[in-house]
Amino acid sequence: MQALKAWIQRYQLASLVLLTVLLAVALPLALDIFRLNLVGKYLTYAFVAIGLVMVWGYGGVLSLGQGVFFGLGGYAMAMFLKLEASDPISTKIQSTPGIPDFMDWNQLTELPSFWLPFKSLPFSLAAVIAVPTLLAWLISFAMFKRRVGGVYFAIITQAVALIVTVLIIGQQGYTGGVNGMTDLKTLWGWDTRTDSAKYILYYVCVALLIGAIVLCRWIQTGKVGTLLLAMRDKEDRVRFSGYDVANFKVFVFCLAAALSGVGGALFTLQVGFMSPSFVGIVPSIEMVIYAAVGGRMSLVGAVYGTLLVNAGKTYFSESFPDLWLFLMAGLFIGVTMAFPMGLAGLWESRIVPWWNSRRKGTAPAAAQVAQAAPAPALAATKPTSALSEGMGRQGV
Repeated sequence: MQALKAWIQRYQLASLVLLTVLLAVALPLALDIFRLNLVGKYLTYAFVAIGLVMVWGYGGVLSLGQGVFFGLGGYAMAMFLKLEASDPISTKIQSTPGIPDFMDWNQLTELPSFWLPFKSLPFSLAAVIAVPTLLAWLISFAMFKRRVGGVYFAIITQAVALIVTVLIIGQQGYTGGVNGMTDLKTLWGWDTRTDSAKYILYYVCVALLIGAIVLCRWIQTGKVGTLLLAMRDKEDRVRFSGYDVANFKVFVFCLAAALSGVGGALFTLQVGFMSPSFVGIVPSIEMVIYAAVGGRMSLVGAVYGTLLVNAGKTYFSESFPDLWLFLMAGLFIGVTMAFPMGLAGLWESRIVPWWNSRRKGTAPAAAQVAQAAPAPALAATKPTSALSEGMGRQGV
């Protein structure tokens, strides 16, 4: 038990334990399946926010194109699900049975060759991580090796998000176009639309999210995390110390892309579709806001920020359909101006000092009570002391 407590203190996982209890116990007991499914959708965005904590908070590299990696992971999973839903029996009314419906609408008569590997679930799961990571490696290697960073890198990632969005929409016969891939119902014959399936997918999402936080926290507490912080603050000093700064930036950017891809795949499974509306510039900027509101230096705070922003977005859109965009903008501006370090910064700068001051205030009171208590009788203590002294003299 002591070893477990020491491990939790070392990696600062007490807040993670509280988050796990909230997600795995409190919310499933308090919410109906519809609301819980909404929370599960929000948690898929949290993978992107965690990646941004690593690449932006620790690495000092702001990326405004994380929606690209989220979308690529989602499309990789959607391609497998769409092929499973497009068996010859289900598509017998089409001109060409056995291919996705949007391909038939665009006069394609056979399945494109790059779609064929996605008939395999293991390949699709590997592609969920490999495809976003490969694209991230190409972008980051080309940029960081040439020492392109700061606002220039942020603009380039925005341009990549725009290019990928236009490419997906333009290749309608291969990607589903602006409508995306819809009507995704089963995973290896398992109906993902049932209530039991939604509960299972929710808990899978929670488990993978907690695992992602533990992995990132392990990286933060190691040598790589220390170097990332040093690079963020004094990049030239790290370079002059003999480290290749570009390699560390490439690594953390690829890590963030892989996490985003996992989130996109889980989104596709829980929601049942994927479209280019999750790939462009606007969703990418929203994902940065999740990390900013939660705290760009806090992994757990990024999750809370994601839940808060999306819950506010849902509430405002349901209660004030004509004003919700203005209310959300006001929330973003107010939080970032009042708490520049997000919810985690508010916790560390206000709540923790207040709690410590209360504890210090109660400690002197307890000491005064102890001093006011009557001292034990001398007759009861002296014989024991005398006996101890006698045994000491005799060498016992």
